[in-house]
Amino acid sequence: MKNILLASTSSLFGEAYLAYLTSEISSLFDQEVIFIPYARPGGISHDDYTVKAAEAFAALNIKLTGLHTYADPQTAIRNAAGFFTGGGNTFLLVKQLHELDLMDALRASVEKGIPYLGTSAGSNIAGVSMQTTNDMPIVYPPSFQTLGLVPFNLNPHYLDPDPTSKHNGETRETRIREFHTQNSEPVIGLREGNWIRVLGEKITVEGRYDTRIFEPNKPAYEVPPGTLINFSGL
Repeated sequence: MKNILLASTSSLFGEAYLAYLTSEISSLFDQEVIFIPYARPGGISHDDYTVKAAEAFAALNIKLTGLHTYADPQTAIRNAAGFFTGGGNTFLLVKQLHELDLMDALRASVEKGIPYLGTSAGSNIAGVSMQTTNDMPIVYPPSFQTLGLVPFNLNPHYLDPDPTSKHNGETRETRIREFHTQNSEPVIGLREGNWIRVLGEKITVEGRYDTRIFEPNKPAYEVPPGTLINFSGL
């Protein structure tokens, strides 16, 4: 049974790293966790990123080890008791997972029921593709295909338009509508403080705020925390 938590962000403004997810993380994991640091936010090294994550998990009495430290990462993934993929640049994360031939191994482990936590880019890769990321294409991955653990795409850090702003660029909603001129997958816009919870085939949106849903050829709409997501009778 799939056991997945996909969060918009790792840190809320003014709060410690992963602080708003503490209770969720404690209930998700009970053993050692493998950390996938490949997204490298701000260009941070794999080692430094792992130290940051490990400190947060240590406060919950959970051991965390970076995947990059294993000589055979595929075997590490097959034997893991849990996964956390942190945020950063989704293009870089997807490129590395494909080039190391880890995407299929990670998918298989999570589909068997190994708990998975993703934040930001780590949540993006749970969708059908990475094509609704907000990140710059700083590298060119072999494929935009991702884990496909949920039957939709995500847009973490979803921002509502600011009616007082003089910025004349496209909004997140505009970008997602552009995506839907070429693609049919629904998109969930996750505001900061929100997450998606997957238990088996049950998928719900959770968190502090309503979640914005985008489907092709439909007006965008809002659903409250606790809403079951199935895109057939929502």
